[in-house]
Amino acid sequence: MNKGKTKNPGLVNVFFLGMVSFFTDISTEMVYPLIPLYLTAVFGATPAMVGFIEGVAESLASLLKVYSGYVSDRFQHKKAIAFAGYFAGIVYKLALIAATSWGGVLFARVIDRFGKGVRTAPRDVLVSESADKDKMGNAFGLHKALDTAGAALGILFTFLLLGSGSGNYDYKMLFGISIVPAVLGLCMFFFIKEKRGKRTQKKWLPFFKSFGSLDGQLKLYLLVVLLFTLGNSSDAFLLLKAKDVGFSSQSVILLYFIFHVAAAALSLPLGGLSDRIGRKKLLVSGYFVFAAVYFGFAAAFSKPFMYLMFILYGVHTAMIAGVERAYVAEIAPPELKGTMLGLQSTVAGIALLPASIVTGALWSTFGSVVPFAYGATLSAAAAVVLLLFMKQAK
Repeated sequence: MNKGKTKNPGLVNVFFLGMVSFFTDISTEMVYPLIPLYLTAVFGATPAMVGFIEGVAESLASLLKVYSGYVSDRFQHKKAIAFAGYFAGIVYKLALIAATSWGGVLFARVIDRFGKGVRTAPRDVLVSESADKDKMGNAFGLHKALDTAGAALGILFTFLLLGSGSGNYDYKMLFGISIVPAVLGLCMFFFIKEKRGKRTQKKWLPFFKSFGSLDGQLKLYLLVVLLFTLGNSSDAFLLLKAKDVGFSSQSVILLYFIFHVAAAALSLPLGGLSDRIGRKKLLVSGYFVFAAVYFGFAAAFSKPFMYLMFILYGVHTAMIAGVERAYVAEIAPPELKGTMLGLQSTVAGIALLPASIVTGALWSTFGSVVPFAYGATLSAAAAVVLLLFMKQAK
């Protein structure tokens, strides 16, 4: 009887960590779908320039993810580090308001990704340490569900605020409004409890000196993440594709909202499913779904079909996002859990730079079909590697 009650504090912790992400993603997604529209409409940026800005921002900031994971492992101040990373989201919005060129937008995006790079690993460790071992997928699924629900709400707010205008939107006013939920997200940290444990530098050093001694399945998955992300460019290209098909700026934001609703609705049940059937089946299926979706984007020339593709893209996100973190958290050495969660995010972030640049270049040279077919092919290859070489594991 008492044992059942002792699990509640961990669940409450995961809930409030999810609420931090919920409010932060309201703020972030009020802005993110506007960035490619802002760049192209206000500063005349090309798809290649959008890809460059997104790729540089993601990749530069991703280098911090493994380091923030290391600091979390070494000094155990996970909550404080995560708070600092989330605070950078407010600075990002202020930098966007001050931007007067695409270079200013790039600078703002780097600040935003800098914050994400700092907060991701310590936050994921806080989630994993709050979860029972046999409920890891469920915990990350709950967090992802709240995270994505906030993103969907942020997109809906932007959709409603844009109204049915002519396209001459007051972008900076929207950037300013988005600061409010970011502040509410920081307030959620008051309710989060942190487990502390002393870690010595001795336990950290072997990671650099003996990478070969780490779990082979972990190294394999990092390789798969790299392969997959080389074809998984910025979501900005999905929004540009929708514009090409004939959606208005406001309708594009509605599509992005539909994607997040699908992901939010399915993240918790699919995370729980991975606890029961194992991570491998869901990860492999998720990569194949992504391949199918990107092939669909390559061929999409009608609005109804685009709605279907954005829904399926949300299904893919729900199958992958929380499950991959649960998998890494389970097989990483306990003393390097934050480091390995950070490394997984770093590998993905670094690969996003060439992915976005290649996608932008292919788009500018051959049109939108080729870059999406390229991404689909790499995702299918990643799925095959997982299917053939990764052991079944929870």
